[in-house]
Amino acid sequence: MIERSEWLHLIPHQGRMALVDRVLHFDNEGLDAESDNHRDPSHPLRRDGVLRAVHLCEYGAQAMAVHGALVARASGATALPGLLVALRAVELAVERIDHLPGTLQIQAVRVTTDSSAWLYRFSVRHEGEELARGQAMVMLDNGDT
Repeated sequence: MIERSEWLHLIPHQGRMALVDRVLHFDNEGLDAESDNHRDPSHPLRRDGVLRAVHLCEYGAQAMAVHGALVARASGATALPGLLVALRAVELAVERIDHLPGTLQIQAVRVTTDSSAWLYRFSVRHEGEELARGQAMVMLDNGDT
């Protein structure tokens, strides 16, 4: 396990908006992480006391950011800042997640990356059941714009 204090400073998500709690494993291809904050009554994405399943896409996107930052650091570099620009083939198996008692298991798998963009597949599970999956693309700010 990679402690949160080892990577949190590498990503833009801070405070309560940093949704990934723990990184269990990462390599060049992807990352496995966990989170328990979906049960927090003061979760920043809750509306009217409910945390919708669509927010699992944010968990997946943040897992991508953590992965990109850890891979860059392992190669002696710093990950470029980026902007989530597309979600595709998103499938949600539930409507809400705030009532789920266990830990969320988050996986981000890199499909492709180059100097301008990252494309990942992500999935989020709870107690073995897949709650969400999809693809996400991040455009990187490499200073060319």
